[in-house]
Amino acid sequence: MSHRLDVSRSSYDEWRGRPDSATAQRRDKLKLLIKKAFEDSGSTYGYRRIHAQLHRWGTAAGLELDRRLMRELGLEPCQPKPKRFGLTKGTTSPVPDLVGRDFTANTPGEKRVGDITYYSSRRS
Repeated sequence: MSHRLDVSRSSYDEWRGRPDSATAQRRDKLKLLIKKAFEDSGSTYGYRRIHAQLHRWGTAAGLELDRRLMRELGLEPCQPKPKRFGLTKGTTSPVPDLVGRDFTANTPGEKRVGDITYYSSRRS
């Protein structure tokens, strides 16, 4: 490969043996912290909350860097669905009628159920 790229073998070996750059080392440390914050949140924190958590821990990093590293790690937040009660399923026990409302009428117009018409005191 070095012959094809017109690079000496010794230069290539030296390049391969170099330690990681300071930026790469910092990114590796950030990845560990991001993983920890993500796992501590129960996999629900997105990149903004992860960024805030890193800030609370005293680690300075840009918002976009946090976002990019989360994408590299494959961390995708899972937002829990809100708990909704009684929207589609019937309740297990009927709701008691504490007021004693009776909506049955013997003749039409005797009881007005749900009539929200406003009658003013003076009629025009």
